[in-house]
Amino acid sequence: MQTHRIMLVDDESGVLAALSRLLRHSPLSIAGQACRPQVEAFTSAREALARAAERAYDLVISDYRMPEMDGVALLNRMREMQPGCARVILSGYTDLNGLISAINDARIDRFVAKPWNDFELTSALSQILQIRMLRMENEDLANQVRCERGHLTAEDLERQRLEQLEPGITQVQWGPDGSVLMDDAALLPELRAGWN
Repeated sequence: MQTHRIMLVDDESGVLAALSRLLRHSPLSIAGQACRPQVEAFTSAREALARAAERAYDLVISDYRMPEMDGVALLNRMREMQPGCARVILSGYTDLNGLISAINDARIDRFVAKPWNDFELTSALSQILQIRMLRMENEDLANQVRCERGHLTAEDLERQRLEQLEPGITQVQWGPDGSVLMDDAALLPELRAGWN
């Protein structure tokens, strides 16, 4: 059975606790099988993005209004970092312009209003993950055809597969002895500041 990784981002720890508890105790149904996803929760959008640079997610659920960065900006960055990751906005506000922006800019898969109905939310998440799985399978088949026709190399396919599993892995600079070369410019500003 495939494990699905879900990232939760909300500046309210109570909301994160409720969502985490729901996903732990109410399995999702994907392709006719019950699954309990791996869930990671973040109260900081920046911490969530730093983690997304290290680990791939199948789905990210973000609050719309947060102090550091709004949900649309967060999900837009997630779309750039992990294009195959499904995206959901969770909000207590029914800001129509914000919703339209989220759909157009971040290409969200669903808008869920707070407070949510547990059954409706788990059903929606199951459906979103099922559609994502089918989309990924279709992309794999299309890539196989591109490879057979010579439009894509086996190395390109492997690079894409690795990038889906471990975001950023294909950007690593390797030394002749197999060591990883570090570039100060690539380090997070917080790390550089701590070393000075």
